[in-house]
Amino acid sequence: MSEPSRKVSEDTEPDYRFTLANERTFLAWMRTALALLAAAVAIVQFASDLGSQSFREACGIAFSVLAAGSAAGGLWRWTSTQTAMRRGSHLRRGSLPVTLAVALTVLALGVFVVLVVELGQ
Repeated sequence: MSEPSRKVSEDTEPDYRFTLANERTFLAWMRTALALLAAAVAIVQFASDLGSQSFREACGIAFSVLAAGSAAGGLWRWTSTQTAMRRGSHLRRGSLPVTLAVALTVLALGVFVVLVVELGQ
């Protein structure tokens, strides 16, 4: 007669070093979100010579959306990584870093164009 299969716990405690590394990564995403939010406030409130009011407001909104996406995405990534480590499964590859890099590149190019146009006048 065969021995009944033993149920293995789905959640095991991962090595604390990996848990702490995951937490540091989460905190880096939160710092990024705070920096983006600070950029949104700064460009709207303190960059009165940068393009039109509507341009500054659009940049402020874009930076705010990126800040919210960074905070929410960082939380999602922390949670999914922690769950994957506990279950011993593969880590998911997220699109958040690429999305953030592309969006910041587009914003930076937009600000660059406005600065070049204004300096040329």
